[in-house]
Amino acid sequence: MEDAYARSVSEVLDFFGVDSSKGLTDFQVSQHARLYGKNVLPEEERTPFWKLVFKQFDDLLVKILIAAALVSFLLALINGETGLIAFLEPSVILMILAANAAVGVITETNAEKALEELRAYQADIATVLRNGCFSILPATELVPGDIVEVSVGCKIPADMRMIEMLSGQLRVDQAILTGESSSVEKDLESTIATNAVYQDKTNILFSGTVVVAGRARAVVIGVGANTAMGSIRDSMLRTDDEATPLKKKLDEFGTFLAKVIAGICVLVWIVNIGHFRDPAHGGFLRGAIHYFKIAVALAVAAIPEGLPAVVTTCLALGTKRMARLNAIVRSLPSVETLGCTTVICSDKTGTLTTNMMSVSKICVVHSIKNGPEVAEFGVSGTTYAPEGFIFDNTGVQLEFPAQLPCLLHIAMCSALCNESLLQYNPDKGNYEKIGESTEVALRVLAEKVGLPGFDSMPSALNMLSKHERASYCNHYWENQFKKVSVLEFSRDRKMMSVLCNHKQMEIMFSKGAPESIISRCTNILCNNDGSTIPIDATLRAELDSRFNSFAGKETLRCLALALKIMPMGQQTLSFDDEKDLTFIGLVGMLDPPREEVRNAMISCMTAGIRVIVVTGDNKSTAESVCRKIGAFDHLVDYVGHSYTAAEFEELPGTQQTMTLQRMALLTRVEPSHKRMLVEALQNQNEVVAMTGDGVNDAPALKKADIGIAMGSGTAVAKSASDMVLADDNFATIVAAVAEGRAIYNNTKQFIRYMISSNIGEVVCIFVAAVLGIPDTLAPVQLLWVNLVTDGLPATAIGFNKPDSDVMKAKPRKVSEAVVSGWLFFRYLVIGAYVGLATVAGFIWWFIYSETGPKLPYTELMNFDTCPTRETTYPCSIFEDRHPSTVAMTVLVVVEMFNALNNLSENQSLLVIPPWSNLWLVASIILTMLLHILILYVPPLSTLFSVTSLSWNEWAVILYLSFPVIIIDEVLKFFSRNSHGIRFNFRFRRYDALPKKELRDK
Repeated sequence: MEDAYARSVSEVLDFFGVDSSKGLTDFQVSQHARLYGKNVLPEEERTPFWKLVFKQFDDLLVKILIAAALVSFLLALINGETGLIAFLEPSVILMILAANAAVGVITETNAEKALEELRAYQADIATVLRNGCFSILPATELVPGDIVEVSVGCKIPADMRMIEMLSGQLRVDQAILTGESSSVEKDLESTIATNAVYQDKTNILFSGTVVVAGRARAVVIGVGANTAMGSIRDSMLRTDDEATPLKKKLDEFGTFLAKVIAGICVLVWIVNIGHFRDPAHGGFLRGAIHYFKIAVALAVAAIPEGLPAVVTTCLALGTKRMARLNAIVRSLPSVETLGCTTVICSDKTGTLTTNMMSVSKICVVHSIKNGPEVAEFGVSGTTYAPEGFIFDNTGVQLEFPAQLPCLLHIAMCSALCNESLLQYNPDKGNYEKIGESTEVALRVLAEKVGLPGFDSMPSALNMLSKHERASYCNHYWENQFKKVSVLEFSRDRKMMSVLCNHKQMEIMFSKGAPESIISRCTNILCNNDGSTIPIDATLRAELDSRFNSFAGKETLRCLALALKIMPMGQQTLSFDDEKDLTFIGLVGMLDPPREEVRNAMISCMTAGIRVIVVTGDNKSTAESVCRKIGAFDHLVDYVGHSYTAAEFEELPGTQQTMTLQRMALLTRVEPSHKRMLVEALQNQNEVVAMTGDGVNDAPALKKADIGIAMGSGTAVAKSASDMVLADDNFATIVAAVAEGRAIYNNTKQFIRYMISSNIGEVVCIFVAAVLGIPDTLAPVQLLWVNLVTDGLPATAIGFNKPDSDVMKAKPRKVSEAVVSGWLFFRYLVIGAYVGLATVAGFIWWFIYSETGPKLPYTELMNFDTCPTRETTYPCSIFEDRHPSTVAMTVLVVVEMFNALNNLSENQSLLVIPPWSNLWLVASIILTMLLHILILYVPPLSTLFSVTSLSWNEWAVILYLSFPVIIIDEVLKFFSRNSHGIRFNFRFRRYDALPKKELRDK
């Protein structure tokens, strides 16, 4: 029944054909079960494991690698190669791909857990009326039309419409569904609101929420998938995982690389068609296969095999650093997504605020000798911890608050007129509440006021263990005053009273809505001397004025406290006793903003990140919190920046688009609104981070580019998220964004490093093919360079220190390429030099080396005709391992120097020296040691077709390698100067535009 909230009780009962005094009959139960289904969230179809595995290989770069590995293996078999050499290259490539696939499968498996954990919020049992009798049944057996009784502590088993109140009130904690910071009072009246959201449906009990006060009966209107929990599940199933910006860029890079590789391979073949018939090949077909092998070697050279592994490693290192910042990353790619976040949609309750109701203001009557003199006190402390101080209106801390009569009696009333509990949880290391948050706030206030009569009270209390300290003062008052009778809170009275006995004296303490309490007071307790004086119209008007200030301007939740001396021996209370009260004071409480959030908000604005506060609370309360945390500091007024979800939905499409660009606050939201907001922002090309802690937040967390769950939040929210904040703190998000930006910069650097190195390898093979000289490098040597000598320094580049101004730059555009324009030209130049230096080393050994044959260059070019003509040298010289060893070592050493170039994109090595990243220095040393190992240890040198080198050969290698640093320093110099000129030009042009023109742009 979709509109049960708008129907009367009788209409709903008639719809299901049920008698509220007897419940459903067995026949009706079976009939409704067939019609509406079971009260369970249906299990979604799981992706088969084999599909998950194959999905990891659905990537162009990966496909090219697999193709290269297979072709390499087939060619080795065609040529009759056997043993380790034939299998080495394809095996290593496939092992790397398998490792990356394993990481992907684990990540996707974790994502499916969110839907499973949603079932944990379903109730296990329910008290049901059937055939005129109440019985306790499994909640799964409920059907629409069942009459269910709920009481304090009950988890609501299905969506239900209230039909009968069995106590003065019924309050439900539905924070997991709506994010509201306080419990919601339920009633029987039908709702007339149009476009009603969960918060408007005050006669509906939603599945998974918990009753915190009262007792009632309700009729089931929705089960299983047709409940509030079911709609969340459906929303999560409809949400497809979005590719991260880095993943998109790497995919684009893969496509570009595929085209380049195909072009080069075809070009090499075309260039060498004339050589297919050379006698050395033994026929046209063999010649074609020979040059096809060269083309495959080019493909292997062009593909950075280690790139997937290095990206994964760098992101994993980033997750470790983030964990130290209290940000636990669940999905590796999300680390980088943080860096380009443009909008953070932050939940208010628990993220920007502590989600711990605290008393922040106290108002008492000080004296009336010279007219009504009202005193206000401030209270520090923003959590349930009994830590904080009382300050007078000048900001001076009170040393002994309990010595003031009104504060002392406020502490008594707060401790005694209270049904909640405050306790310390040693496992979590924090203080926890049981019961209403407003009552717990009063318990904490009683602890902060302390006890009278002890000069050493504050320091003595601090010596207690945290377990004892939690409710020490409250227990003191409970021991001093024995509770005799209680009048529960009711909606019509809006107050609660408790009768206590103390030393042969009967005292009634009352608390409630200020308008109810003040109207029943005839006397007032004065704070200066403890005297009780009659209340008059002037004093009443002054108290009303303070209450309106607290509740209106400061949007505090207010309670008034009062007492009354009762006749000796009275043992019970009646409603008639709640008159002629003595007013003690007024307390104002709020869910306090976190102290560090203001600075975090400023950091966001500086970094060009917009924050939209999203909450289920009402508009005025949320606006007040936003003022306190600084979310509105940059705004002149809130018109056009603050909306309720209903107001936003009513706007026309074009106006919604404009509104989204200005929005700073969205209130009275339910789960569908959060998901809608994320989608709308993503349609405007924003990169959205969404925070949340409740079950209600899960669909939006899953839909957002990066979902951020709270550490204290529900398991469902955590499972649907990409990152979990261990400390529930908004400031941690900002720190994580800075880390994400640094990680992206480093990722970009090592991708560029690998690209320039691979360009060098391509140039090396291509130039050798064009010149018609022997193969400079064997495929196994190329693989060694790509995996070991590229991999270690590339990973170490991930440890580059972040730039000092990383949070002063605007978020990068999602469309920004990893390598583009001038930067691509730079790395093309570097790559060309790497390749030419490698070929130069190879040619040098044949022509100039003391240990070489000192051949004329023309002989080297005609090496393939050597067996068919007479020469002064043996043809076996072209099988010598020295030239390829020199070429391979030049390639390794030049790439080590190039790694140092990548300490910064544009800063000189004189500004950022090598020792600024000791990990990189260590990786270069380790790489060189590994390279020396394969040169000088016989089994390895045989495997890699290399040999030992002389000192003279090492000197030439260094001469050929070092210039790469000089070339990049020159290119960096031009980058710094051209960027500066371009930036200043753009800035002046931007500043000169009139505002209207700027909008038109």
